[in-house]
Amino acid sequence: MSIAISNVTLYTLVALGGAFGASFRFFIYQLMLNWLGKGFPFATLAVNISGSLIMGVLYGLIEQGIIEVHVYRTLIGIGFLGAFTTFSTFSVDTLLLLQQGYLVKAALNILLNVCLCIGAAALGMYLVTFFNK
Repeated sequence: MSIAISNVTLYTLVALGGAFGASFRFFIYQLMLNWLGKGFPFATLAVNISGSLIMGVLYGLIEQGIIEVHVYRTLIGIGFLGAFTTFSTFSVDTLLLLQQGYLVKAALNILLNVCLCIGAAALGMYLVTFFNK
């Protein structure tokens, strides 16, 4: 079923999702900083992996026709996850590690972010398929 949605409504959904995503990202950042300290960019890794998992679930639900593409892709995929996950922070975190001479940590950050995020997105899509049988 397709729902006609105005551009104003779509922009409102992006704004609402973005506000919640950015706030939740800041919450996760503070939590990870308190738990694990500043030695490695765990907060960025955590939001990127969990965001990739959510994105995989979202697109799995859309592909299966379980949820409406326009509303949920806009609210969650573009708004919430666009503000929650962060490639730019991942890039700067990695650059700072390199500048500080932490080559192994920088390489590990790249490897973990790329591999675990792709794996999490695939897992999310698989879970929807698995539970929708």
